[in-house]
Amino acid sequence: MMPFLLSRALQSLLVLFLVSFVSYALIGLMPGDPIDLMATSDPNMTSEDVARLKALQGLDKPIMERYWHWLVAAVQGDFGYSRLYYKPAEDVLLPAVWNTVKLVGLATVLSLLIAIPVGIIAAVKHKSWVDYFISFSAFIGFSTPAFWLALMLILVFSVTLGWFPAGGTGEAEGGDFLVQLKHLVLPVTSLTVLSVASHSRFVRGTMLEVLRQDYIRTAQAKGASKTRVLFKHALRNAMIPLVTIIALDIGFLLSGALITETVFAWPGMGKLIFDAIMGNDYNLALLGLMVITFTALLGNFIADVAYAKLDPRISLTKGASS
Repeated sequence: MMPFLLSRALQSLLVLFLVSFVSYALIGLMPGDPIDLMATSDPNMTSEDVARLKALQGLDKPIMERYWHWLVAAVQGDFGYSRLYYKPAEDVLLPAVWNTVKLVGLATVLSLLIAIPVGIIAAVKHKSWVDYFISFSAFIGFSTPAFWLALMLILVFSVTLGWFPAGGTGEAEGGDFLVQLKHLVLPVTSLTVLSVASHSRFVRGTMLEVLRQDYIRTAQAKGASKTRVLFKHALRNAMIPLVTIIALDIGFLLSGALITETVFAWPGMGKLIFDAIMGNDYNLALLGLMVITFTALLGNFIADVAYAKLDPRISLTKGASS
């Protein structure tokens, strides 16, 4: 186990380094910088003021030198200041991380709780009206644009019925738990509907494939009950590819949902990183991308451990045995 952990740790450090280098280079190559943008909006700024501010921010140095200074400081836990918010980058990022965890995390859990039973039912009732209905509903779900669904939810449940607020987090209204929960209903519903559609189709497909295997017919021939065959043999093996999808969901958890967050004015990671990149806020954008990359690596590690738990033939140190 220890060699596996050391190997994954070294791989993760290499990936984080490469992502930070590529991201910094791409952001640094974008036309203009915060000082140029400031100069275009303030006619009183002179060229000397621009040069002095760039020297103060280190923007007059080559991009490789700037990246090296950023990397050394980041290793020491100093991620710099956000140029858009005039605060340390981590102080800006942490509230957005928590907002995204609440939004996307809750939607992911709900979608799995709904999609797994629905997918199992569709597979068991293969080619029945239940299967056709579930498949048709899923087709409509993952064909629906995210922005259109979000707008329809606002139009029906906020504007017409007035049941739920159209956007925001509720913190401005006192931060009460029930108030914040009320603000979560519509964005979580929007993300859950879209996720259930794709997850249920995937569960249905993997369950159908497993139910056709020889060991399932062998278990049935030995007199095992339908419940035991379904949950002990079929579902356990069908969960192995599903773990990959869940791991990807964990990996993209902190990247947020840009469209949903924008429509519902939810201050999460997706919108924050987008604003940081568009505003040339190098420190904030880089820290956000590094957090997303680390989460994706953590999701892959959890998936590897889950594979070994679900299938005894899989070893974390020797691979799959024959």
